Amino acid sequence: MKTKRVLVTEKAAHIIQQLKERHGELMFHQSGGCCDGSSPMCFTKGDLMLDDNDVWLGNIENCDFHMSKDQFEYWKHTQLTIDVTPGRGASFSLEIPLGVRFLIKSRLFTEEESKNLEDIRLGV
Repeated sequence: MKTKRVLVTEKAAHIIQQLKERHGELMFHQSGGCCDGSSPMCFTKGDLMLDDNDVWLGNIENCDFHMSKDQFEYWKHTQLTIDVTPGRGASFSLEIPLGVRFLIKSRLFTEEESKNLEDIRLGV
């Protein structure tokens, strides 16, 4: 089994399910520093225009997860875990009205995991 690049906590999965009930299909993009720092941002699928500068890292709760190529170069050695915390972020992410915000936790892949990573997809 391939090592996943992106995981999600149970608490975050619960929020994602709530958002899917309200908004339908969703997508995530790891922000590169605009607005709420470098928080994972959740959008209705298709509301954020992706291009050749974006990398697909995986899928969480049936939602595609992307980040820019430049940012991926810094994070490619890490496994990302999407979590949620109380508080309003300063972004356009869909969870903000719920009084929570998504956040990212990361850890370096082990040498063994690095040899067996899920593939990424460049562009859209």
